Amino acid sequence: MSDRHPPDLVLALADACVQCGLCLPHCPTYALTGDESESPRGRIAIARALADGRLTAEPSADAALDHCLGCRRCEAVCPAHVAFAPLLLETRRRQRQRRGTSLRQHTLEWLCAHPTLLNRLLRLPGVRLPGVRSCLLPRAKTRPTTTRGGTPAIRGKRQDLTPPLEPIAIFSGCIARAFDDELALALDRLLITVGFAPRRPARQTCCGTLHLHAGNVAQAASLAKANARAFAGCSTVLSTASGCHAALADALAPEQRLRDALDVLAEHADRLCFRTAAGPVALHLPCSQQTVVGSEAALRRLLARIPELHLIELPGMGCCGAAGTHMLEQPARAAALRAPLLRAARAGGARIMVSANIGCRLHLAAGSDIEVVHPIVFLARHLS
Repeated sequence: MSDRHPPDLVLALADACVQCGLCLPHCPTYALTGDESESPRGRIAIARALADGRLTAEPSADAALDHCLGCRRCEAVCPAHVAFAPLLLETRRRQRQRRGTSLRQHTLEWLCAHPTLLNRLLRLPGVRLPGVRSCLLPRAKTRPTTTRGGTPAIRGKRQDLTPPLEPIAIFSGCIARAFDDELALALDRLLITVGFAPRRPARQTCCGTLHLHAGNVAQAASLAKANARAFAGCSTVLSTASGCHAALADALAPEQRLRDALDVLAEHADRLCFRTAAGPVALHLPCSQQTVVGSEAALRRLLARIPELHLIELPGMGCCGAAGTHMLEQPARAAALRAPLLRAARAGGARIMVSANIGCRLHLAAGSDIEVVHPIVFLARHLS
């Protein structure tokens, strides 16, 4: 019997990096700072040095790892196919084991793991959650349940809509339940129009992405098991939050298929007719939509069906800096990443922006008077 120990996971993943640097121009944090330690190559070097003992944990090394947005843009361009996401998650698991985490992070993780309670709390007027509501709810307009005038943006009850044909399961998420009432109704309306019966299985919970990115692997695994049970027997599950996609896909059984709702709607776009759009619309493409989900083409096909729609393409990589709790833990950095997107939207005269990830929408809305909605909400508002 061999006495060999299995190779260290971080070292095995880091060894795939050939240090070519092709990832650097695609990294939002490297573009922000120009610092090698803020690049994928630099972070891989830090993770490797921590794993093999050449580097003792110190604040500067931890900060470089903490600043990573987990956008996975580096993976998309890496010629060596370095699996950066699992390397980052394992490194953060070790960080958490070594140094613990903050009370705010613990609170956020607990609340997101109990989405029904979180939903109720976020709907209470004047409630203050530690470091959450003050950042995520700077203005009442960020709630998508009504328009700025306070009237329902999409009228009617779900049971009044045309009887559906084919059942399809919907993932609701955690914080989205409190902020995306209009999205839920809009998605139902569009799905029913193209022939599906949307249903939301009971006992589903948070996808666990927030927990994974903070190194809380155990709770993320527990949430994954809960979602696996909730969606058992569902052949197809739809998600509207691009940031939830990877974790939820891992939670489902191999024979189950997780799909972005935009992809499904685009396949039946010929059944959708839209009214003319008024005024320019800023298009924000979340990192997770581009690097994980891949539904940009479907989104563009759907938007192209709206007559006279003028899209404002946002500059650069499009990373807004939200990245889960990054906008709470690193507000100055997050705001710096968001700023050029908002400037471009304002310069183009946009009064509305569409973005397919809940965290991005909240973060973008917090820094501007521009209304930020999910593309599905925008589509439903223009459905004729």
